[in-house]
Parts: sequence; structure tokens; C-alpha cells
Amino acid sequence: MMNLFDWQQFFSAFVVLFAIIDITGSIPVILALKKKGRKISPLRAALISLVMFVVFFFIGDALLQLFHVDISSFAVAGSLIIFIVALEMILDIEIFRYNDESGKDATFVPVVFPLVAGAGALTTLLSIRSQYDTVNILLAVAANMIIVYLVIRLAKQLERLLGPGVIYMLQKFFGIILLAVSVKLFTTNITFLVEQIK
Repeated sequence: MMNLFDWQQFFSAFVVLFAIIDITGSIPVILALKKKGRKISPLRAALISLVMFVVFFFIGDALLQLFHVDISSFAVAGSLIIFIVALEMILDIEIFRYNDESGKDATFVPVVFPLVAGAGALTTLLSIRSQYDTVNILLAVAANMIIVYLVIRLAKQLERLLGPGVIYMLQKFFGIILLAVSVKLFTTNITFLVEQIK
């Protein structure tokens, strides 16, 4: 398996997932939850998210086969969702709406889902399967979960260190990257589907 490891693929998958998860952009949400007295376990959040990503990575494909949907078709659909998420990040608009759940423990809802392992991130995970080898994607997921753990644990320190301006700038920067990724995913896979029809 390690023979398939490629630094470029790993880094590309890492950046795509980092952008769609946008954990740095979630710092204000995490801080707001803590101020309301909601408990968030950084380790549990990272581990649960990792399990969700890995399980969906493998079972998601079986679900697609169950509904007779190939990975290229799913990648095209995924590219449209990534496109919408990128627009949200760049234009400061809200298209996907999330319900706030009551309860003291906010680790699973809303931190793990939908902030970390939300619909956009899970869709992206399956969409990039057509672009990168499995080992590179899974390592990129694991690396992102380490960052998720560190950001949640050090949220207050990061806010003071980076400041709202830098966090805002990072959101815009990764929004543009996601926009480019969505276009590439769409054009690559739509071309493949069109060639199959011919």
C-alpha cells in the first residue's frame, strides 16, 4: 500500500479536505458554544470524525453501487456541492442551513456533524476518490483530524494569535481553492461520462 503513497497526492487531498472542513473558520462557532456552557471534547471530536470519514469512504462506495451510481457521476454531483460551499466561503452567504441542537455536550452535534464531517466534507471525500489513491486520501484525512484536534483544543489561543482578520482571509483563500477544485472535478468527470455515452 505504501508503494502507492505520493507526496503530491497526499498534499493535494489534504488541502482539499482542509478547505472543505474549514476548522479554522469554525473557531468563532467553537468559542461561542463554549461560552454557552456547552462541552466539547477535542479528542472525541477528532476520533469520531475520523471514524465517520473512514467508514463513509468505504461504505459510501457500496451505497453508490446499491443505487447503481458510478463514482464519476457522484464526483460531478459532489463538485456542485463543493462549488456551493466555496461560494458560501467567498461571498459570505449561507446556503446550507444547520439546526442548533440543545444539550450540554456539543462534541457530536454540531462540532463533528455538521462542522467537521458534514455533508460537504463527506461528499468531497468520495468525489476525490477519482483523483487520488486510497492511501493518500486516508492519510490526508488522518492529518486533518490531528489539526481538528489541535484547533478545538487551542481555539482561544488561536483566536488571540491569528485574530479575526487572518481567519477571515484564510476562509477566502481556501474558498477560492475549493472553487478551482470543484471546476476541475466537474470538467474531468463530466468529460468521462460524455465519452461513455458516445
